[in-house]
Amino acid sequence: MRVDNSSIAAHNEKGAKAQQQRFSFLQDTIPNASAIVDKLVAFQVAIPSWALGTGGTRFGRFSEGGEPRNLEEKIEDVGLLHALTGSANAISLHIPWDIPKDAVATKQLAASFGLRFDAMNSNTFQDQAGQALSYKFGSMQHVNKAVRQQAVDHNLEVIQYGKDLGSQSLTVWLSDGSCFPGQLNFRQAFQNTLESLQKVYKALPEDWKVFVEYKAFEPNFYSTTVGDWGQSYLYASKLGPKAYTLVDLGHHLPNANIEQIVALLLMEGKLGGFHFNDSKYGDDDLTVGSIKPYQLFLIFSELVEGMDAKGMNHTTDLGWMIDASHNVKDPLEDLLQSLDAILIAYAQALLVDRKALAAAQANNDVTTCQNILQDAFRTDVRGLVAQARLKAGAAIDPIGYFRNNSVRGNLIKERGKGGVATGL
Repeated sequence: MRVDNSSIAAHNEKGAKAQQQRFSFLQDTIPNASAIVDKLVAFQVAIPSWALGTGGTRFGRFSEGGEPRNLEEKIEDVGLLHALTGSANAISLHIPWDIPKDAVATKQLAASFGLRFDAMNSNTFQDQAGQALSYKFGSMQHVNKAVRQQAVDHNLEVIQYGKDLGSQSLTVWLSDGSCFPGQLNFRQAFQNTLESLQKVYKALPEDWKVFVEYKAFEPNFYSTTVGDWGQSYLYASKLGPKAYTLVDLGHHLPNANIEQIVALLLMEGKLGGFHFNDSKYGDDDLTVGSIKPYQLFLIFSELVEGMDAKGMNHTTDLGWMIDASHNVKDPLEDLLQSLDAILIAYAQALLVDRKALAAAQANNDVTTCQNILQDAFRTDVRGLVAQARLKAGAAIDPIGYFRNNSVRGNLIKERGKGGVATGL
């Protein structure tokens, strides 16, 4: 379904006075409030095609109904999110879950919603119908050269789909690893994976990037062949200048210092992008900012400082994407909450007094360092984020609009309750 601009305007009219009062107060207390709003308007986050349906676990799946039944309806749902927030102008596809039947028509449909295609995602962690060889014991690491080549060929196919759609990047996440000691020769698995990635890298168009994603565990629980940021960095460094590490916020062991990881990867010029979510145990794909909002702010603080130090564009020089699984929430409401949390953390990071922080660090004034960061984090910037949405022609209160206009109910009427979106 398409969201009518006039209905958004009518919704905003109800909250316009309160929003103006809130923003006026912030303008009086934050000297650069208008400049921050402009940065928020420009900041865009890609939505993954697989996150638009209800998620599940190995125990069960409980659909909301009205799920997108094909790629076209997924594009419509991302268009809806973008209309309500002004900050979701791209969709990231997972192949073979979302193979476009007609690339030209698919691009035209996306453009009609103001969308482009972000990173393409390959899938060698599942066996597909009709697949010749199994990935049960790995894909790019596999001891069988034919299995490795099958995984390479799949990634080359994904690149071609991306070229047809105007994408400029490929994300490779491998579930490769081992479940038991002695099952795998670690060095050989690394070399096999590197050689496979090198074949994919060689096929990249000149203006493309490849993101090597890592994960600490699951589905292999003894070892993972791309298990942490160091291993991903090693692959990316050996591959070449078009290869980068991708950080999924959920893909870490408990208490990992993700903000330090991103700072070092930025310093080395090897941070390529983010999959935003929140996590309790290592990859539950929870709503962004729902568990550790302060950590999200600290990550953004390092991103802003590191990108500014390198003269990078906050909006375009890294890839920003949500990667979540909505098991008990409405998927679209979950994504609306995540987009809001991302922009809040980004706005708070823009408030940090960098000069004062650097001076306090130089004097080993730990108390002042903490206060500077926490003052920014404790500032209520929701009025700035809402103002950015208003300026972009989106909804002041996206979830309020979603519920007041019975968006989920209308989707169920259009699509029925029994449809199941492709993905996990």
